[in-house]
Amino acid sequence: MRLTLLVAASSIFALTTACGATGQSAAPAPVGTPVETRAPSNPDQKPAFEGQTRAPGVATQGTLSHSVIASGLEHPWGLALLPDGNWLVTEKPGRLRIVTKEGQIGAPITGVPAVDSKGQGGLLDVILSPTFGQDRLVYFSYAQPREGGNGTAVARARLSDDNSRLENLQVIFQVAQTYDGDKHYGSSLAFAPDGKLYITIGERSDKPKRPDAQNLGTHHGKVVRINADGSVPQDNPFVGRDGALPHNFTYGHRNPQGIAIQPGTGRVWTIEHGTRGGDELNLIAAGNNYGWPIAGYGIEYNGQPIPGMSSTAEGTVQPVYYWDPVIAPGGMTFYQGAMFPEWEGNALIGGLGGKHLVRLVLENDRVVGEERLLTGLGERIRDVAVATDGAVWVITDEDNGKLVRLAR
Repeated sequence: MRLTLLVAASSIFALTTACGATGQSAAPAPVGTPVETRAPSNPDQKPAFEGQTRAPGVATQGTLSHSVIASGLEHPWGLALLPDGNWLVTEKPGRLRIVTKEGQIGAPITGVPAVDSKGQGGLLDVILSPTFGQDRLVYFSYAQPREGGNGTAVARARLSDDNSRLENLQVIFQVAQTYDGDKHYGSSLAFAPDGKLYITIGERSDKPKRPDAQNLGTHHGKVVRINADGSVPQDNPFVGRDGALPHNFTYGHRNPQGIAIQPGTGRVWTIEHGTRGGDELNLIAAGNNYGWPIAGYGIEYNGQPIPGMSSTAEGTVQPVYYWDPVIAPGGMTFYQGAMFPEWEGNALIGGLGGKHLVRLVLENDRVVGEERLLTGLGERIRDVAVATDGAVWVITDEDNGKLVRLAR
């Protein structure tokens, strides 16, 4: 793949104004210096292979502009494109709305179950059934309030013909363990081409819960794979294993909040919050152990080493890519569209802490280029999706959350 390489972010983008939107204009650059210039959080940790971190910078040629289409959303979390070009948007306190492509925010859709919205909990991801045109089914994840605590759950329901309510709601998956905490629920959703539903689940953050990620008898710290009705596929890797929950597909995850299916290959990729200096991009395969908390990159938030953890451990799978310092990743998707043909097949990832949109160029399951977009927006980018015309849409995780369109 031919790449346009980045000299330095400050020499690449010139702010322009087009149709009332702040844009970015990219100029040619001959040298692919990494976009990350800060010192690593843990300089003693080294990548396991070349290009695992700080890939060469790349730059999109031409002028890009972004437009704020809607504002006033309260910490929106999930974004799903409807067939009519409008958007289903979740708000963390427990509201599901339709926002039109022109920016009109609809009233809350009724029938959403109660959520526990403390901390990182609430109404989380939303996706459409692969056969939405026939069944109008919507799938969503949420922090489910329970006696003694809460847990990640996934439900599905029919969106009424007038888009005003959810009908025939079914809870199709619930994390088996109840925990009285407010962090690391995951939880993103993706349908694979074979109709299987993948769900990302966090390990709940607190130090006593970290070992759950290595325990196949829990759902915490896992990627779960189920059928669309919630039943367990019999080809899941741990079906029939003593002490293992059959829904589990992979383990050793910390807090994966993004998942996407790669076009053309059907491969499953996740994006995962690490500690200080350990955000990860992972290629998911049945039965793999992705390391947490025995293998990973980064240090504790207080600056101390993570007890018992090294960057490698026998039996664990290395991340395809990691960020140190972190970007605090949100949702992800793969680009397919006519507006940015040079982005075809690239991964797009929301940056919460980084307050930017990441574009990763992949070749042979390795990252060979990185670009940071929407840097001038200055807001936490939670989720990203691509419209039918190829424009990229994002939502921002703020008190005054926004729906933003990136185009050229």
